[in-house]
Amino acid sequence: SRFVLHAHRQGLDVVGAGREGSLLETERADELRSAQARIVTGVLQDPEYAAQIVAGRDTVIHLAAAQHESAMPESYFRSTNVEASRVLLEACARAGVRRVVFGSTIGVYGAAHEAPLDEHSTTAPDNMYTRTKLEAETLVRQYAHQFEITIVRIPETYGPGDYRLLKLFRALERGRFLMIGDGQNRRQCLHVQDLIRGLLITASHPAAVGETFVFAGREVITTSQMVQTISRALHREPPALGAPLWPFMLGARVMETLLPPLHIEPPLHTRRLDFFRKSFVFNTAKAQRVLGFTPEIDFRDGAADTARWYRLRGLLPTHAGAEFAHTPGSA
Repeated sequence: SRFVLHAHRQGLDVVGAGREGSLLETERADELRSAQARIVTGVLQDPEYAAQIVAGRDTVIHLAAAQHESAMPESYFRSTNVEASRVLLEACARAGVRRVVFGSTIGVYGAAHEAPLDEHSTTAPDNMYTRTKLEAETLVRQYAHQFEITIVRIPETYGPGDYRLLKLFRALERGRFLMIGDGQNRRQCLHVQDLIRGLLITASHPAAVGETFVFAGREVITTSQMVQTISRALHREPPALGAPLWPFMLGARVMETLLPPLHIEPPLHTRRLDFFRKSFVFNTAKAQRVLGFTPEIDFRDGAADTARWYRLRGLLPTHAGAEFAHTPGSA
């Protein structure tokens, strides 16, 4: 939704496509309509819908995916991330689309790593989401003889429009955040505005054809540093409480084993603990060398920008006199 808003404001002929099956999806669709951006809602498994959204299009940026639906079986992830992608790719081939940019994930690298990862690093997906995203990458490459393809492995993305990290911002705002583990796992968060800029470059750059790129943020930070930075953006004291990781991991594994057969949704999942345990550090030299793409927004400014967006929409309380950094195009 943020990409469509940005492209529309830049005067590009853009059509947004996606589901409208939840309150959040409807809210995002309404925001696009209010901005006079063109959107067509539906599900990609429907060949007629796929044909409709790619008709007359020169470039398709495919970001739709099942990702955080913890209660769904692997068949659901495969249907959404692989088979729906196949339907879209077939529609692109029939419509004469020139280029498809496929948004994949840095999760295809699997568990924690200490050495910097790049496009040639070994993939080892370890959950339903990442396994099906890597399978979709293979599928996309099979269409390279029918149109130009590019794959972008996207990291943890945040900023205006993001609701996944809202829980973290709210917990820190209310002083109810508990650090699980030592907080020293590392991450390279990418601001959504940098991601949009990178995708636009990838969609038009001649050297991007047939390539895979890793995108990542400007700096490497630990989870502890991330929490401290967000706390400062919220004008709150960083949390002091912590707990060891292993009891939570043990509890999550027990719940994932025992509760699903009883048709009970586990309240804790191992995937949800990835935030506290997985480390990802990247070498983004290829994106810089081939595309000339370098992120511009550091996490301090990005966290302040995100807090500002949440407050403006009533998702966080507004404090009198609080000022937040504002990055271009984030409103």
